[in-house]
Amino acid sequence: ASALALRPATHGSVGAFKPFPSLQRHPSRCLASSFPLPRQPVPPLAQTLERYLRSLEVLVTPEELEETRQLVQEFGAPGAEGERLQAQLERRAARMENWLSDWWVQSAYLESRLPLTVHSSPAVVLPKQDYSDWRGQLRWVLGGAGLEGSLCPMSLTSPPRQALLVEYRGGHPQCMAQYSRLFASCRLPGPKHDGLLLPPAGRRAPTFITVVRNFQFFQLEVYNSDGTPLTVDQLHLQLQRIRGLSWKTDKEPLGVLTGDHRHTWGQAYSTLMRDRLNRESARCIQRSLFTVCLDAPVLKVSDERYPSRVAAQMLHGGGSYSNSGNRWFDKTLQFIVGEDGVCGVLYEQALVDGAPIATIIDHVLDYCKDPDTARAPMTPLPLPPKLYFYITPEIKWDIERAKQNLDMYGPPSYPLYCCHPLMAAHQADMGPCPPTNTHSCSLPSPCPGMLGGDPFKGGSSGLLSCLLIGGHQRWGVQVGWRLGCRQGEGTWGWPPPHPALPTPQVASRSDCLMVYGPQVPDGYGVCYNPLDAHVNFAITAFNCCRETHAQRLAHTLQRVLDQLARLLGESPGGAGGEGGGDVEGQP
Repeated sequence: ASALALRPATHGSVGAFKPFPSLQRHPSRCLASSFPLPRQPVPPLAQTLERYLRSLEVLVTPEELEETRQLVQEFGAPGAEGERLQAQLERRAARMENWLSDWWVQSAYLESRLPLTVHSSPAVVLPKQDYSDWRGQLRWVLGGAGLEGSLCPMSLTSPPRQALLVEYRGGHPQCMAQYSRLFASCRLPGPKHDGLLLPPAGRRAPTFITVVRNFQFFQLEVYNSDGTPLTVDQLHLQLQRIRGLSWKTDKEPLGVLTGDHRHTWGQAYSTLMRDRLNRESARCIQRSLFTVCLDAPVLKVSDERYPSRVAAQMLHGGGSYSNSGNRWFDKTLQFIVGEDGVCGVLYEQALVDGAPIATIIDHVLDYCKDPDTARAPMTPLPLPPKLYFYITPEIKWDIERAKQNLDMYGPPSYPLYCCHPLMAAHQADMGPCPPTNTHSCSLPSPCPGMLGGDPFKGGSSGLLSCLLIGGHQRWGVQVGWRLGCRQGEGTWGWPPPHPALPTPQVASRSDCLMVYGPQVPDGYGVCYNPLDAHVNFAITAFNCCRETHAQRLAHTLQRVLDQLARLLGESPGGAGGEGGGDVEGQP
């Protein structure tokens, strides 16, 4: 993949215009445990079929649409297959809080055999921190990664969601269940499909995290035996000890195995776990609250290429020759803290979505502004135990193969921008908009600005139609209905849409950016963070595909944003490259 970064210039009215309600605290401040949410509804069959046909209007020819309409009428007729499948879903929904979530996680994530690196796990790039040596790195771990007083107390709440305030979006309460899966959880590889390791319900969470440096993993207890958290001085001492115990740089990068193709890693995992020492070390990583990755400094690049290099480091570590061995990609939550001030978060989304991650990041960065500096008398602590692995020749061969596969990515592709103008930008750049996945905006009804050869010919109606396309949740339920029928029947169901242009919004109060790779070779990976003064965009594309080009799409998007600014009476933005640039990566 190749990498790119772009920050569209700030437009006053554009910055103030917020089509998407931000996550917020409700004035009532109810606890999640005392605020039950309604069950996930099953949409009516007629509504699902009608919206399915509407979504096809901009994708197929009139003849194909009419043929499909007849098939849909037969399917939805009284007593036909549609009614039978709808009844099955309604019976499932009556006995479950959410009839869709298990099927969705299984189908969208656990059954996928693509590597988690780039293809699945998103990364969050945080603003560059003001330090440039290992001392500053350890200081930021104590405050920024939340080891002292921030994340660890939250992670030990059992379950965490009971102590959390209900979050609201657009005036509607949000489900807080994902917070109970955020800590002490991990994805487990399998040769055919993956599994999930969750913290046991009703039990106290583990009291340790894992720290990895120079490809070497350590278990770090963050709580005393009496349940009190370690002090700043105690944690700093333990981190210094870990640094002293991990100075060698000739260790096998075992972590790269977790970033290989899932069937390959599943087979290697079975081999690895035959040894008792390996089982104990792997289980420690999997059951830890979260992982802190102490990355080595990487080769300096120009300011133009810096965002691309940072995106690569967050997504996959930059390669086996860099920091990729400092990861356990199956781990749900990993904080990445570089010695050169580069920081971020990598997470596995089979267990948690972007919104809770953004909330956690805001919480951590807020804590950094006003940390708890209380110091307690130091109690002698044992050395943090190192987690050893027995590397057999067979595992060594698996590591070498994983290194070759991971190093093919090279630097990724990443800019900053907004979801709905992207539809017009993609049409201007490559032609009609492709289908999007369930995280993206719904496909619109035909409008002049979308169906014409030039997205700007529709004037304000065309561009604003692109901007105001909404209904993420509404259309997501319809796609879920199709998935449910496919899972329930096993033989019927529309195929999932080709995710060539996924465009999720992950809002955060901090000036960070979420980035992930394309889900298909000829697609893009796009994410954006709307802030008060500007919007951050990320665009990724693989270099191996001639039809996709992240920098070109980003520049086209800049033109769309400039056009929107003119329509809103503002001056157009800058040249569309502030703080970003393109990087020639490997195929």
